[in-house]
Amino acid sequence: MADLKQSAPAVSTHGEGAVPAPGATHEAAGAEHGSGGLPQFEFQHWGGQIAYLLVLFAILYVLIARVFTPRIRRVIDERASTIAGAIEAARQVQAEALEQSRAAAADLAEARSRSQRLAIDARAKAASEAAERSAAEDAKLAVHIDEAEARIAAMRDSAMAHVGAVASETAMAIVQKLTGKPASAAEVKSAMALRGGVA
Repeated sequence: MADLKQSAPAVSTHGEGAVPAPGATHEAAGAEHGSGGLPQFEFQHWGGQIAYLLVLFAILYVLIARVFTPRIRRVIDERASTIAGAIEAARQVQAEALEQSRAAAADLAEARSRSQRLAIDARAKAASEAAERSAAEDAKLAVHIDEAEARIAAMRDSAMAHVGAVASETAMAIVQKLTGKPASAAEVKSAMALRGGVA
């Protein structure tokens, strides 16, 4: 079987009918790889490469123009619409917040003015009530003072009357002790009147 393999004619893929020697195949392959370089840079392959490039470019262009670009444009439009809607909503919220802050400021100013009016009214009412109470107390005090003065005058008159009686009795006792005779009330009274006129 080894003889059959050795005697079989070698088929060449590189030449047009030449049969290389059994040891020359490796040398020819090494010479081809060493001298040819990259096949895509050989001029005989450029036509097919350009055709493939044109087909691939057309396919990519169709995919980009018909599939990817509309999707990207739709996504961009949706994002722009979402951003515009969010900005508009933010502006509306800001306007509402500004309006509410203005209303709150107006309510606060009104509440302050109302509280100031209530405070002024309360102070005026308290002052009026205090004045009324003070006038009532002054009237009561004046009545008490008049009553006290009347009582003091009555007590003074009563005391003065008692002083006169005591003085008369004392004078009568002194006269009786000095003279041995009791003096009459008329004499004592005239003597005291004379004494008071002299004084």
